[in-house]
This record gives sequence, structure tokens and C-alpha cells, in this order.
Amino acid sequence: MRRSGLLCLLVALVWAGAVSHAVLAQAPAGDGPRYVNGTSLVRPEDYRAWPFLGSGLGLTYDAETAAPSTPPAFSNVFVNPSAYRAFLQTGTWPDGTVLLLEFRRSLTGTRPNTTGRFQGELTLLEAEVKDARFPGGWAYFTFGRPGAMLDAAPPIGGEEVERCIECHTEHTAVERTFVQFYPTLLEVARARGTVKPGF
Repeated sequence: MRRSGLLCLLVALVWAGAVSHAVLAQAPAGDGPRYVNGTSLVRPEDYRAWPFLGSGLGLTYDAETAAPSTPPAFSNVFVNPSAYRAFLQTGTWPDGTVLLLEFRRSLTGTRPNTTGRFQGELTLLEAEVKDARFPGGWAYFTFGRPGAMLDAAPPIGGEEVERCIECHTEHTAVERTFVQFYPTLLEVARARGTVKPGF
């Protein structure tokens, strides 16, 4: 009787462990994408605490069509911590990667260096997500501008997303991301052999 009781307890513990392992394996990383209505990405409130990948000046999609008198905008890129750690290990982005791209006004004329440029107020927030639920495994989102910022943004569609896909396929160093502009990650990708030819 004692023996069968111990055996039942052992079987129950093994079963409970297997179930919890299966549940954890299916659960996305705690810092991964969160959606409402299935595909609308919830804007991460704490993204500025995420790893900072890099900053650019004038690296905007409309830079070539902007008026010459328009000051170039700054862009800053952040990624969720679990995706960053995975990239350091593999040189590729895992499913559940969230990249946040913020645009900020560039300012000048402030002492002590009145000719240098520095970042001003936020003007736009966008996101790129690697998620197998979307066609091609990636999706793009625009949260908008301050004062009209969306709490959750639907994926970009139609001709606009076609332009996103074309640019992020033809001009990116690793998968659909501009790792060529993130020097520390470019070194990782080269060491792991995940950089596209030409980079």
C-alpha cells in the first residue's frame, strides 16, 4: 500500500512537471509583444529602459524628400531585453522581438556649443515586431505623435507595408533589421555569420 502511494505521488509530480514545462514553453517572454484584438500591438510603456541599440541623425525614410531647410531628425532604436540577449548568443532575432523606433526633433544653438546638434522632443513612435503570426514573420506599427499617441496600434497594411517590407528586405544587414547602424550588434552578427552579403 505504501509503495503504490509513493508511486502515485511520483507519477503525479512527473505529470505536473511536464504540464508546467509545456505551458512555459508556449508562453512568450514577459517582455515580448502584447496584443489586443489579436494583432494590435500594445505600446510598451517602459521601452526606454530596454537596451539601446543606436541613434541616427537624418536616417529617416523621407530624408531624401525633405526640404533642405528642414533640420534632420534623430532616430533612436530600443529592443526588448530577451531579444537582445538572444541576439548576442545567436546573431539572429528570436520570435517575439520588439524593436521600438522613436524620432526626435534635432536642435542647435544652445551654449556652450552653439553649432552642435542634440535631441529635442519626441515627434513619432513606431515599432517592428518579429512574430510568426504575421505574413513573412514580421509586422510594422505606427503609434503616432505625442498628443495623439495610440495605446495599441494595428499593423500597417496595404501599399505602406509593401514599402516597409521592400526596404527592410533589400537594405538591411541582418534579417529585416538595420543592424549595420548598430555597431556593437554588427560585430556580433559578423562573428556569428548572420550578416547578409555586402555588409
